[in-house]
Amino acid sequence: MTTTVSLREKYEAVIGIECHVELKTTSKMFCGCPNEFGGAPNTKVCPVCLALPGALPVPNAKAIELMIAAGLAFDAEIPAFSKFDRKNYFYPDMPKDYQISQFDMPITQGGVVNYWLADGEKKSCRLTRIHLEEDTGKSTHAGSGDGRIAGSTYSLVDFNRAGVPLMECVGEPDIRSADEAVGYLEALKRTFVELGVSDVKMEEGSLRCDANVSVRLRGAPEYGTKAEIKNMNSFRSVHDAIESEIDRQIAVIEGGGRVVQETRGWDEAAGVTHSMRSKEQAHDYRYFPEPDLVPLELDRAVIERIRATMPPVPFERFERYTETFGISVKQTTQLVDNPPLAGYFDRVVAIAGSPSVALNFVLGDLSRLANESGTPVAGGKVTPEALAELIALVDAKTINSKIAKDVIARLWANGGSAMAIVEAEGLSQVSDPGAIAQFVDDVLAANAEGVTQFKAGKENVLKFLVGQVMKTSRGKANPELVEALLREKIAAS
Repeated sequence: MTTTVSLREKYEAVIGIECHVELKTTSKMFCGCPNEFGGAPNTKVCPVCLALPGALPVPNAKAIELMIAAGLAFDAEIPAFSKFDRKNYFYPDMPKDYQISQFDMPITQGGVVNYWLADGEKKSCRLTRIHLEEDTGKSTHAGSGDGRIAGSTYSLVDFNRAGVPLMECVGEPDIRSADEAVGYLEALKRTFVELGVSDVKMEEGSLRCDANVSVRLRGAPEYGTKAEIKNMNSFRSVHDAIESEIDRQIAVIEGGGRVVQETRGWDEAAGVTHSMRSKEQAHDYRYFPEPDLVPLELDRAVIERIRATMPPVPFERFERYTETFGISVKQTTQLVDNPPLAGYFDRVVAIAGSPSVALNFVLGDLSRLANESGTPVAGGKVTPEALAELIALVDAKTINSKIAKDVIARLWANGGSAMAIVEAEGLSQVSDPGAIAQFVDDVLAANAEGVTQFKAGKENVLKFLVGQVMKTSRGKANPELVEALLREKIAAS
């Protein structure tokens, strides 16, 4: 179903995103079981995450530190006092039949996620909160019978994931399109990867998204009735599901119907959302303070220590690369999406300056060599110091771009110093007009027909002649001086 452009212009979408992100810790949230994806079912469990009688939870300090880092990255408030709560309802894949979560006193409150769209437009979305909780297990449903015959229909439960530390990022309804929703989620993913908060592998369920979608007449002050689309695990699914739901709600309203508040699923194959259940309210969960865990009192010294060790967030890099360095949005995104590569680039620029030259090497020759060898740029033998030295040689016109390509290939293979390679191999660029004039004379004598063609107006012949001089000089002649001398000698002949 695709709503006409005129109807899309008549209505405005209002979207709020909730996403669950598994934290990158060694152990689970409240026990010592390994926090690892995969493995044989029910092998990474213990009395605590199986909720056996008498087993008591103990909070994971690393998970709390990662939560603080996530909050600081988005300028959220980190209250001095926080607590855990029980969220009660029937969980078929949670042994306790309740979830340890946070309700009214989360670890982080407020904050803003700044992000950009594919065309470079900058946007922002406020955060309501980021709170910490535990993940559930995983149910697998099998069989085809009606359940009345033993073994015909059954469910299997794997509790390996139960108790994995999970943070829920709750955004305000500041998003107005599917493209903005994806941009917002990409910003979250980039930031969490940069901070080491999560690996954010959506195919492993490390990031799962819910979208609250409503529509209203454009310019109307009040919100429409929202529907929540649950458990989308790819950015494409998020985009397509939101687009479909916007069309559905507009069609309902235009048809004289009423949008009802409910939870809906996304049918990838059919390309439509479908009703699952009526939407619960917070009071339905019967939250109350978790009696087995003492409240958290967060030391400001710990918060400032975490703040002092944090790297630049991706949006800071985006603004610096595009606005200060003048790098395109596409190339900026390519760098930002690869934090080790962006860090390498930053170190090169800090030493050498010349961000445009550094970018050409990092995204050009170095990335090509990295792809061919399977070794990341930041993990290769070309250190930031060596590349900065090479850039200095190019800037000083000690070597030309052709020689630079040869030197960087040697550095990639063997490491070392760019200057040492240039000096040992005698690769310095020849800029003596007298020496170059001899190369030019030899090429002109051997290419009389080319000279005639150039005089007849075939300008592209000059590139061929320049190439011949560079070949004769083994690539060491200054190409700008070569072209100037060629023009001068041809004109005088």
